[in-house]
Amino acid sequence: MKVRYSVLTYLIGEGFSNVFKNKKQAMTSIGMMCVTMLIFGIFFVIGENLNHFVDQVQSEQGIQVFMKLDSTDEQISKLKQELLAIDGVNTVDFISQAQALQQIKERFGEKAYLLEGRDESIFQVSYVVTLTDLSKSSNIQEQIKKLENVDEIKSSNETIGTLVKIAKGIRIATYVISICLVIFAIFIIANTIKLTVHARRREISIMKYVGATNGFIRWPFAVEGMIIGVIAGAISTGLLAVIYSVAVGNDGFVSFISKMGLTLLHFSDMINLVIIVYLALGIGIGVLGSTISMRKYLKV
Repeated sequence: MKVRYSVLTYLIGEGFSNVFKNKKQAMTSIGMMCVTMLIFGIFFVIGENLNHFVDQVQSEQGIQVFMKLDSTDEQISKLKQELLAIDGVNTVDFISQAQALQQIKERFGEKAYLLEGRDESIFQVSYVVTLTDLSKSSNIQEQIKKLENVDEIKSSNETIGTLVKIAKGIRIATYVISICLVIFAIFIIANTIKLTVHARRREISIMKYVGATNGFIRWPFAVEGMIIGVIAGAISTGLLAVIYSVAVGNDGFVSFISKMGLTLLHFSDMINLVIIVYLALGIGIGVLGSTISMRKYLKV
């Protein structure tokens, strides 16, 4: 146990030592990593907000289910339970005949006076159904049509289809950009550590000659890569928080978003995810970069 602890301490110590011995290279690498991770972070928070916008609009896209005029209170209540039982249904809101008349008046605007004296009994009661996933809209509508006392269904199928495509497009674009940035970051780390490895190639050859395993030789460099990645991730998180706070603090921008009936995410809503992503990126890129850079020197 003591031997294992000593070896682990040596490997970690060597990793930290490598960073301090090669300050200029490490600082250059951290700087380039920060730029890369910051760009990644900006695209990440933009993607998160765009997905948030889609979710907000999605939650407001309802299917309106009109009931037959002669439906009884019992049938109206029964339909609500049947709608809620359908997989993929989020909320079910009742629209009475009086509410339906009021909605028509609001749509008429200045000409609402034309509806004065109209009997609300000519309007159908209905339910506005929102979904947990817009891609299930067509299937859910087919199930609703089969229910008793349903007279008609109205929905913005074109809008729903467009929203589903936008959501997919956002996710694909985010993934593609993220992969490109990760590859670029691995390249930076690999080349930085390669310089360190090259400078210590003689030492590595001696270690191999005396029987040191590839893992024993590789780990200090892997630790060095992880340290660089974690430092870059911590700095990038702070910079991203400042940039995002300035952006969402712009009154004009916030007002523009509000006019569309949308809200931005607070950075605190994303901070945990950002930290996890940056840690995973920093550690993963560091290990991959060091592994790639050492392949040439560890060939048997």
